Amino acid sequence: MAHAVAEGASAVEGTKVVLKKAAEATLEDLLAADGLAVGTPENFGYMSGMVKDFFDRTFYLAQEKVFRKPFVVFISAGNDGTGALRAIERIALGYKFKTVFKPVIAKGVITEEVLEQCRELGGTIAGGCQTGIY
Repeated sequence: MAHAVAEGASAVEGTKVVLKKAAEATLEDLLAADGLAVGTPENFGYMSGMVKDFFDRTFYLAQEKVFRKPFVVFISAGNDGTGALRAIERIALGYKFKTVFKPVIAKGVITEEVLEQCRELGGTIAGGCQTGIY
């Protein structure tokens, strides 16, 4: 799913995509980004521990510096994905991110339709950042 989001974003001319695992992402990455796409599996009805760790490591240092940063979410879920989504949306409110597209939640097998939704998600955030509408 992450690669499909990156593919969609890369299709927007002039866009530089930085794709990182949550454990490798830093405060500097967050501050340098024009927009942020966060993906996670849903584990026990919650986001992955490493995504939560990223938020924990960056929250207080970034909170006042990322006001209305464009933000999207994609989730791979064995269940319905709503637990992970709800938790991420609460955290995004704390950062004051601006959600710019509906979340993509893959329930079960990741199909070509889901991957196409991910490409659209990536293209939408990249296009909006590129044109300055966000």
